[in-house]
Amino acid sequence: MPQSPIRKLVPFAEKAYKMGKIVYHLNIGQPDIKTPQAAMDAVKMHSLDILAYTRSEGSETYRVKIANYYAKNDIHVKHDDIIVTTGGSEALLFAFGSIMDVGDEVIIPEPFYANYNGFSTASGVKVVPVISKIEDNFALPPIEEFEKLITPKTKAILICNPGNPTGYLYSEEEIKKLAAIVKKHDLFLVADEVYREFAYDGATHYSILQESGLEDHAIIIDSVSKRYSMCGARIGCLVSKNKDVIATALKFAQARLSPPTLAQIAGEAALDTPQSYFDDVIEEYVDRRNVLIEELSKIEGVQVAKPKGAFYCIVQLPIKNSDHFAQWLLESFDVDDETVMVAPAAGFYSTPGVGLNQIRIAYVLNTDSLKKAVNIIKQALKVYKD
Repeated sequence: MPQSPIRKLVPFAEKAYKMGKIVYHLNIGQPDIKTPQAAMDAVKMHSLDILAYTRSEGSETYRVKIANYYAKNDIHVKHDDIIVTTGGSEALLFAFGSIMDVGDEVIIPEPFYANYNGFSTASGVKVVPVISKIEDNFALPPIEEFEKLITPKTKAILICNPGNPTGYLYSEEEIKKLAAIVKKHDLFLVADEVYREFAYDGATHYSILQESGLEDHAIIIDSVSKRYSMCGARIGCLVSKNKDVIATALKFAQARLSPPTLAQIAGEAALDTPQSYFDDVIEEYVDRRNVLIEELSKIEGVQVAKPKGAFYCIVQLPIKNSDHFAQWLLESFDVDDETVMVAPAAGFYSTPGVGLNQIRIAYVLNTDSLKKAVNIIKQALKVYKD
């Protein structure tokens, strides 16, 4: 199993704390946005006498409510097209296990969410990367590049939309290109859509299940973690209109018995969150993104892709090895006893040697903290030696 590029530096951050330093965490997508109060209250005020199992696919009332949420987003599914999972992570594992056998292949545009490497390893599946470039703002690579990589072992294409770690939001036109190729080659199109609400600059998210003709090919991975700032709830879901996929994924769900009961109660209550909550959150993230991009652009030798969604960006630095740089920041550098924790980007690629001079930044801090964090990086680059 590969190490997490996001979490492997935690021991060094803990040492920095013990030395009395303040650490600005740009390394992990843990929002500082308040969880909707309705979700917290639902857990506090529950009337359960026994904390029992729920159905393996999740409670019916919750799945019906999830289906209604999707309908509001022009995604029309039934409650029995949904399996509630322990976070989006388990939904991905269920999807991999349901549609691929050991030795099969999945094509993924890289850089991609680092744990896709872990999930594929756990499932015995080979990741076949197709590289997107910072020069193109990490747009979808030419569809011909996907076609070159398809073999008899290829079972799926996996995308994250909007993307972690790039923040790229795929357009409707790009989704249609992917739809055409998976139908042509009879593949699955798996879309990790956990950041659906986070689309900026007037853009709108286009789901793979809004695309007609993909009913047998499309699998959505979803989660409450980022949408409602409920990372610790560990509730997600797998959604597909393909009955064989759902029936197979249900076997995996039965093997782990059921998703957590109290967290489902919280997730169900969170679905009543008003649009005003998201309007405020999106406004806040746009401000943070703009401040971050503006401050990074002032640093000589730094290149940054402008995110269209989510709350991440990839930053290219004038260094050779971001793993060493990230560790050095925590161990050996500070500005007035303050330093920064970043995620080295090489762990978001599966192609060896790619992304070594890049980091991922999660702009989940307020704008003042972001300015301080970027200044620390700026000062660090002046003295850092590879």
